[in-house]
Order: sequence, then structure tokens, then C-alpha cells
Amino acid sequence: MAYRINEDECVACGACEPVCPVECISEVAEGKRLIDEDACIDCGACAGVCPVECIDPVE
Repeated sequence: MAYRINEDECVACGACEPVCPVECISEVAEGKRLIDEDACIDCGACAGVCPVECIDPVE
């Protein structure tokens, strides 16, 4: 399983990017972030620091 950022709810704070141990979060248009689901190791670190709780597991 992996995690996904809801782009509509993301406020582009960047809190998630530095906590990712495999560096699978990158900045995309307008400063928002995207998770490479193939590289994600499902650790949940990003979801734990998101202030708007817009990062959820992919089902």
C-alpha cells in the first residue's frame, strides 16, 4: 500500500517532504506535493505531520 496527497486539500506547506525516509515526495505545480506511490514504503510519516490531514492510504 502507499499514501496519496489530496491535491484539492493540500495547502502547500511542505511539511511532508522532509520527513519522507525514501524521498518519494516531490513538489509539483503551485508548490503542492505529489507522492510517488511506487516508491512509497507505507510508513505514514507524511500523514502524521500534515496539518490539514490531506494524506491518506491508497486503497
